[in-house]
Amino acid sequence: MELEQAIRSRRTHKAYGGEPVDAATLDALFELATWAPNHHLTNPWRFRVLGPGALGRLKAAAGPEAGAKLDRAPTLVAVSVVQTGDPVQDEEDLCATACAAYIVLLGAQARGLAGYWRTPAVLREAAGRAALGLGDDERPIGLLHLGPARHEQRAPERAPVGEVVIRLD
Repeated sequence: MELEQAIRSRRTHKAYGGEPVDAATLDALFELATWAPNHHLTNPWRFRVLGPGALGRLKAAAGPEAGAKLDRAPTLVAVSVVQTGDPVQDEEDLCATACAAYIVLLGAQARGLAGYWRTPAVLREAAGRAALGLGDDERPIGLLHLGPARHEQRAPERAPVGEVVIRLD
């Protein structure tokens, strides 16, 4: 799949088939993500693939209503960024980690998989952080839901380029 096609055809999916993404595919996606631009090659991203125990702990921390939403996809990946305490580096590393997460989604799309990036409230709570084993120096940025799509998603309308581009003299 060409890059532009992957970008234009990627959709948020909330209904998945039951087959989890295999470890080799996940490793290929994470290796691809390491090519995200990051200042001074800090490699600030961390990807945690949630197994049944970790998922159970996170669901318990989230509560019944929010926890049910964590069962949408057969594979769930928590993405976090290591923070140093330097505000400039931390901002750059946060943006780099967001790029790395998007690379995972695009790579999944190119492999015929569906994805969904979500940042539930439980990631900002002590119990959710503990469920994922996040260190004090890590900031969670989201959960990537991955797996085979159950159905196609329609393309949403996008803002015209003229509405989002500002040209400065």
